[in-house]
Amino acid sequence: MIAAATRPAAAPLRLIERAVGALNRIPFSAIVLVARVATFSVFLRSGLVKLDDWNATLMLFRDEYKVPILPPDVAATMAASMELGASSLVLIGLFTRPAALGLLGMVSVIQIFVYPQAWPDHIQWLGFMIFIVCRGPGVVSVDALIKRVLKVRLAPPNDL
Repeated sequence: MIAAATRPAAAPLRLIERAVGALNRIPFSAIVLVARVATFSVFLRSGLVKLDDWNATLMLFRDEYKVPILPPDVAATMAASMELGASSLVLIGLFTRPAALGLLGMVSVIQIFVYPQAWPDHIQWLGFMIFIVCRGPGVVSVDALIKRVLKVRLAPPNDL
């Protein structure tokens, strides 16, 4: 009698287990590719906005952002370069971890010195970039291609 009472609950449980199993089989490379595209998207748009009106960008860095130590024109140039350059490297998967770390460093400066109230956005960016930094870009990347090529070229000769 108890077995009959638990049987209807077993079907939804099996369905949930199958769904979780299917999600667990999604390759890391697919997940991190989404994170790389997200990183590129966020920072590319910001860099393009800076380039679109460079005079307004310089005024923002001078009057609003006021990054310590760096002159506004240097800070603006560095920010735009990082946003466009590092995000592109992350997208193609070349020097991926250092590029993502650079972007995280820039986000840290923004969080600490410029917009401390913007932590909800910054923590989302950390959320998708942490995968890239901790686990790398995955197999669909230039880094992985270079690694495969080097492995073949640096392998000891096969003397038979």
